Amino acid sequence: MEYRQLGATGTRVSSLCYGTWRFGRKTDGTNETERDEAHSLLDTFAERGGNFIDTANVYGDPNGTSEEWIGDWLAERDREDFVVASKVYFPFDEDNPNGRGLSRTHIRNQIEGTLDRLGTDYLDLYYIHRWDDDTPIEETMQALNGLVEDGRVNYLGASTMAAWQLTKALWKSDAHDYARFDVTQPLFHAGYYEDVKGYLDVCGDQDIAVCPYSPLAGGFLTGKYERADEDDPQAVKGPDGSRANIDDRFGDYYVSERGWKVLDAIREVADEVDASPAQVALRWLMQIQQFTCVPIVGARTQEQLEENLSAVDISLSDEQHDRIFEARYDESGDLWGH
Repeated sequence: MEYRQLGATGTRVSSLCYGTWRFGRKTDGTNETERDEAHSLLDTFAERGGNFIDTANVYGDPNGTSEEWIGDWLAERDREDFVVASKVYFPFDEDNPNGRGLSRTHIRNQIEGTLDRLGTDYLDLYYIHRWDDDTPIEETMQALNGLVEDGRVNYLGASTMAAWQLTKALWKSDAHDYARFDVTQPLFHAGYYEDVKGYLDVCGDQDIAVCPYSPLAGGFLTGKYERADEDDPQAVKGPDGSRANIDDRFGDYYVSERGWKVLDAIREVADEVDASPAQVALRWLMQIQQFTCVPIVGARTQEQLEENLSAVDISLSDEQHDRIFEARYDESGDLWGH
């Protein structure tokens, strides 16, 4: 396993983070990942040197299930060997009018529940899961700063938001001498860059680590999908039970002409370096130079996790890295669209 500094912090993390949003998550009434399976996947991740684990207070059914299962697993290990991240924003208690958002009340209530479920007295990293339009960012940053000052949280992170929102939060933190965001977690993968370029530029300028979620575009960049119609980039053929067959948003969210062009380049490079498309797509992110980039992988099976973790064993040349990046443009230099 490779390790790297988490942005400007003094903490070192594995070059891949394990995302646990599937732990206890129900699809059609069935858990995508059961407790024993979750623990087995965490075992594999740790055995391969992984130390960075991502969860959230609303992962699992009921809410908090993922945190509980991770807490059970951590109870038999040295807590200080792992860097654990969780999040706050989404409704935890639907019946509580103050049970959502980024108010001081909700943040303080949720950190207590998160720490209790994880069986720990501190979090290494605490993300705001989204931007809260209803709460002044000063209130949010002051509340988060209090968690850092009292030792319940080491570092702060921000998930999906606009570049101006991230910039505003950083400015407010600096102006009031509050702890600032050291890590971000946007949707970002090899076929999706310009869409978040302004956000990523802020991260590069401010030495903020980027931990992309959905780094394989919901599985699209694994190469298991094929075009079903050359005239319709969103017509996809996938294995039975794959996301393309069960998620109506898959085509709109991940599949485009640009995506196919990038996937073609990834497949080409994968053949050259004797790796899978998934490994190349992950390595492409890990080798970004503008900022520290630690992809979050959410493998459901041991086979998928082992494949993802083996991305650390390959290397892309500058030419191969650039070729994948440039595949998103047509001959005129314009972005391929849908």
